[in-house]
Amino acid sequence: MQRRFKDYMVISLKGIAMGAADAVPGVSGGTIALISGIYEELITTIGSVNLSLLKILRKEGFKAFWSQLNGNFLLALLTGIGVSFVVFMRIANYLLDQHPILIWSFFFGLIIASIWFVGKQIEKWNIITIITAIIGAVAAYYVSTLPSLGANDNPYFLFIAGAIAICAMILPGISGSFILVILGAYKTLSDALHDFDIKKIAIFMIGAIIGLLSFSKLLKWLFKHYFNTTLALLTGFIVGSLNKVWPWKKTISVLNDHTGNVEEFIKISDVGTLSIYQQQTNDFETYKTVIEESILPGSYSGNSQIWQAIALMVFGFLLIFILEKVGAKKQ
Repeated sequence: MQRRFKDYMVISLKGIAMGAADAVPGVSGGTIALISGIYEELITTIGSVNLSLLKILRKEGFKAFWSQLNGNFLLALLTGIGVSFVVFMRIANYLLDQHPILIWSFFFGLIIASIWFVGKQIEKWNIITIITAIIGAVAAYYVSTLPSLGANDNPYFLFIAGAIAICAMILPGISGSFILVILGAYKTLSDALHDFDIKKIAIFMIGAIIGLLSFSKLLKWLFKHYFNTTLALLTGFIVGSLNKVWPWKKTISVLNDHTGNVEEFIKISDVGTLSIYQQQTNDFETYKTVIEESILPGSYSGNSQIWQAIALMVFGFLLIFILEKVGAKKQ
């Protein structure tokens, strides 16, 4: 596929959108890739990475190797994702802490439109695709209700967390950042990025690369042999993720609080259906998790910000149509 420089700039912008989505625990960068028209190329490109590329490099040179790799596409996309993920993770933490209803309202509208967009790509609905979509929705909903594990910065753990999270990041509807929260690695990675801890970042990235290369081959095979069923599963994933990004929540239980005194803890972040609190003393630092459930705006105890929330939902919904128009253009 012949592309010009401005085409790669557009791909980088899509990468920025993917990175911004992946930085928010509750939104999937894979959803953005799917609705912007680059998902199948991304999966095919990554799934084609194998040892034969080294033979091409040795026998035919770097130019042939880079062409076979689809290197310009990957470089443009990963540059956008990397820059956006590092920058937006800090912004996301602030927005989720200070304006949770508004940020979740925007993403709720975005995901609602994504369901319509992805679902319409299924060429034929039948009993198999319907059942598959339901299974995907139930699975994603279940993941959204899981409590998080305690924080862990063990190198082996970070490696495994990277491999698991990257698989979720490329699946529409399943948030890689939310998986990091559940595994207890989100704050560790966030701190590593903030402090530029190269060792921890490198360990996480190696795990992510290995996980990505392995999982993308499976996705590539599924798209080739079970296109409609795979899209139905992805549509279900997106539907199930709606619980995670519903803006209005109510606390229903507290975990890992041995004192029984919630006020002794300091809230450090709101992430989807979870709020994470921290207690620090001279001797140790502990964390607890508050599990929340979705409620109607009228039942919300604070300022529901209903009209601002609706406006942002509409904006997120309409933004999908803009991305669709961009994705429909020749890359």
